[in-house]
Amino acid sequence: MADLGLSLAVTLAAHDRAADHFWSFMEDRGVRLLPPPAAPMFFSTLGQLIANRGDPAGRRAAVAVLGRMYRRFELQPYHATAIAAALIDTVRRFAGDGWEPELASDWERGCRRALRLAERAAGSLGDGPHVTPGEVETYEAVSDGVAVLTVRPMRRLRYMPGQAMPVCTPRLPGMWRWYSPANAPRPDGRVEFHVRAVAGGVVSPVLVDRVAPGDMLWLGPACDVGLSLEAAGDADLLLAAGGTGLAPLRALVEQVAASPSGRRVTLVVGARTLLDLYDAVALHKLEQAHGDWLTVVPALCDDRDVEPAAQGDLLSMALYLHKPGQAFYVCGPPQLIEAARKRLPFAGVPTDSLHLAATFQRALDSALWGSRRGSPDTAYLASALRTADDGSGLGLSLRDAR
Repeated sequence: MADLGLSLAVTLAAHDRAADHFWSFMEDRGVRLLPPPAAPMFFSTLGQLIANRGDPAGRRAAVAVLGRMYRRFELQPYHATAIAAALIDTVRRFAGDGWEPELASDWERGCRRALRLAERAAGSLGDGPHVTPGEVETYEAVSDGVAVLTVRPMRRLRYMPGQAMPVCTPRLPGMWRWYSPANAPRPDGRVEFHVRAVAGGVVSPVLVDRVAPGDMLWLGPACDVGLSLEAAGDADLLLAAGGTGLAPLRALVEQVAASPSGRRVTLVVGARTLLDLYDAVALHKLEQAHGDWLTVVPALCDDRDVEPAAQGDLLSMALYLHKPGQAFYVCGPPQLIEAARKRLPFAGVPTDSLHLAATFQRALDSALWGSRRGSPDTAYLASALRTADDGSGLGLSLRDAR
């Protein structure tokens, strides 16, 4: 049986040569759609979106990247014929024994459908850089399975604290995952990412175990994922961070510190034990520097050696500290977000003051929240990404399995 995934995997084993052929195929026919440096990112991302079984978050990240490229390079629907022909010829040439003639029609249908998704996303994402290469400058293993990467982009990234951006390692070309910078924009342009190796994951273990200083990463366009500080107005903040969900919330704290507004911030950081509180030193420095308005509270759910005030699960601790009028932000693993979505409104937290990070596990959560706040562009993007989620618009082998 013909297998799109197999043919792509064999092709990407020679990724640089395949991407060069993809670009040259169009160039030789007078179709100048992409600058050469963008061809590897475009080719591998398009191929992965069509052929592979990546998780919903990965598919949405790929659509965001392709959407920005589609807009930046002013692609049009009639370009799909040339792009599909180049893609098919490239896979046919490099797939070896993984190629079967019946794959040509599958690749063409998948390519046209993926490009229609990119076209829809392009209108919502707006203008801006598409993909920015960045060099990993420092790597630190901060706890079991968690690493902190400091990256120096080749050009300054445009993002706001609380946003997330697609990140890809060329070790796994075209496989994108969402990560939020753990810092507000810095004068030197450097960004810090907190990465946990997810059991059974594909990309995160590579970022934690194999990426080293000097490696390059691809950084896609930043997108709102429901954690914008603007949505809080001038309200005091209660930030509840589970695991590496701390990253965007720490960036929000830095944003408040850069523009003192008189608001008070309580940051509740959940972990299993004290040893799992991987960013303790940075948090201590933040609290020392801004103790007049910042309070950091640990919530350790499985550590009986710490003082009783620090024992408890994250949401229970946050609810205990919650005060009327606070804007309540929650970021962490999908199960935490789902629990917060059900538990916090039931406990009396007003829905208009509750800001939950997108999980990307079903519909685009941030887009749904955005549509409630009257953002038609965000709701439109949600529609495009829901199509990517169920696989109805892509290749024949696209599934929801990891």
